[in-house]
Formats: sequence, C-alpha cells, structure tokens
Amino acid sequence: MKKILVFSIFFIILIFIIYNFLQVTIAISKFGSSGNEVKQIQQKLKSWGYYNGTVDGIYGSKTVEAVKKFQSKNGLTADGIAGKKTLEALGINSSSGSSGSTTSNNSDLNLLSHLVYGEARGEIYKGQVAVAATVLNRVADSRFPNTVAGVIYQAGAYTAVSDGQINLSPNATAKKAAQDALNGWDPSLGAIYYFNPNTATSKWIWSRPQVITIGKHIFCK
Repeated sequence: MKKILVFSIFFIILIFIIYNFLQVTIAISKFGSSGNEVKQIQQKLKSWGYYNGTVDGIYGSKTVEAVKKFQSKNGLTADGIAGKKTLEALGINSSSGSSGSTTSNNSDLNLLSHLVYGEARGEIYKGQVAVAATVLNRVADSRFPNTVAGVIYQAGAYTAVSDGQINLSPNATAKKAAQDALNGWDPSLGAIYYFNPNTATSKWIWSRPQVITIGKHIFCK
C-alpha cells in the first residue's frame, strides 16, 4: 500500500512537471495576454495592414480579429490565437525556441530573395517587399504558374533572370523583404506587374491599370 502511495505521488509530481514544461515550451499569446511578444504581433500586423489599433502589448479583441484575418490569409486555423505556427508565419521567435523566420518553403524564400535583389536592390525597402509580393500575387493568379519558381522562371517574365542577376547573392535586406512578402505584407496592393517609367520600352505595360507608385516603380494589374 505504501509503495502504491509513493508511486501515485511520484506520478502526480511527474504530470505536474510535464504540464508546466509544456506551458513554457508551447506558450501562446491569446486574448488577455500581455507583454513584448504581443507588441511584436501587433507591430507586424499593423505594418501589414491587418491591425489598426494601438501597439500597447495588450491582446484585446482588435488583436484577436487582426490575428484571425492574418491566419485566414495564410492558410492557418483562424482562431485568433497566436500559437507556434502563427508566430512562425509572423516571423516572431516563440518561447518554444523556433527560428521565427522559417517559412513553409525555404526554397521559395531563397529564390524570392534572389529575385528581389536582382530586380530591386536599389529601391526603398517597401518597394522591395512590393516586388516580392507581385511574384506571390502571380502565383495566386490562374493566368500564371502556381509556384514561385514557375513564376520567376517563366520565359521573359523578369529582367534579372534574362541578364543573370538572379544568380547574385542577396543581401539581408532582400531576404527580409522576401520574408515579409511571404508573411503576407503586400505594399503593391495586389499588383502583378511593375515597371520603371524611366527605362520601360514596352508600350503594352503602359496600358495596364496602375495601382500605386513606390520608389522608382509603378505597380499595376
């Protein structure tokens, strides 16, 4: 009987330790949470247009709705809870020790970084993200290939591929711009084309509906 009692106490303590370990390693931010991680979530979502509230580090109803919109856009369960997968998609280090900058496809990130560097390394940061976003907008458009590689290497699609600049090593800025685009930020507002009006030689590109001008590029549909 004594052995059973000791074993039972030991088992309860073990369960308690495991529970607390999981609470730490799989920590999530949700309604009612507060702190630096929540601020990071709000800042990311605000810069990408999902959140219009105050970056105060308090996980309120506005943050919940913003997270839901982001999750829905990125194929995640739209529950408004910033768990491990949502934090990874946001590019935020979770307390579970995840890299925070991982994407669903590292090859996409790498190739997109090369494209951004080859096509837009002289542009302002927002413009570099916008260039990356147009690639992803094409992937989602039935008129174009449905993969990042397919879009980028489509014949005649990008100057950087034609002249070999796609093979240049991207810098940290290009990589970050590609990551932000993969995470859902689209400064191009849904554009699928862009061009520099000072160097464009195609008359056709001028016929496309223009959406926004960022830096030296005009983005259009």
